[in-house]
Amino acid sequence: MSRSLLPEHFACGRNVPALACSSVNGDVDIASIGGLVADPARARVLLALGDGRALPASVLADEAGVAASTASAHLGKLLDGGLLAVEQHGRHRYFRIAGPAVAELIETLARLAPAVPVRSLRQGTKAQAVRFARTCYDHLAGTLGTALMAALLERGLLTGGDGSFDPGSAGEDRLASPGFDLDYRLSARGSQQLHDFGIDLISLPRRRPLIRYCVDWSEQRHHLAGSLGAALTARMFELGWVSRAEHSRAVRVSDEGYEGLRERFGVELSAPAG
Repeated sequence: MSRSLLPEHFACGRNVPALACSSVNGDVDIASIGGLVADPARARVLLALGDGRALPASVLADEAGVAASTASAHLGKLLDGGLLAVEQHGRHRYFRIAGPAVAELIETLARLAPAVPVRSLRQGTKAQAVRFARTCYDHLAGTLGTALMAALLERGLLTGGDGSFDPGSAGEDRLASPGFDLDYRLSARGSQQLHDFGIDLISLPRRRPLIRYCVDWSEQRHHLAGSLGAALTARMFELGWVSRAEHSRAVRVSDEGYEGLRERFGVELSAPAG
């Protein structure tokens, strides 16, 4: 005989994403998440981790501009709120975003928030690099990410978005995430070209939607997310087309990357000045 789920079976708290956690006897407490994000130091920690990296507390203290002891207190609150997770490697602890839902929250807030004024050449150069190319959790964002998305649509590797779908793809791919206004699908041509690029679509995790999109905060256009966006990004890192910039959320594009993006996907980009 099956047991009923009693309140004690619903465990909300440390390392359980608060975004997906609600009280059995009440409504969700959005204000608790708002309070965690509202602190400037904690917000800078979340932004630093928004590209999917796992970083030690010392680096996050520098990113937040606070002392190590203060950073430790902030990290504890973010862990308790379910926004961060921690990985133990020997004696060292590395903190990361708890999951895609938290990354989406950061991206949405970044899109709504005003830009921080640039007060130095160094800040301006860093901001320009982040806007040009970065990772949003585990997929490409910025000018690079949105240009790639546009090129995939232009070449018919993805269909949809404006209501005109490839008739041949109807019913073939229904893995686009529910809950979004627009429905992007992978075409048969796209499946073949991505296979030729080295992406095994069959092996991608089924627990995650194949195709999702984010509204890019810096470009105000869509970039590709979901397991397909993650796989494309991972493949480009593997090929050396892109690499992580040091001490920044930005991603660098190599000469081979610019050439490969142009020849393989029709993405016409040039390196930003400076």
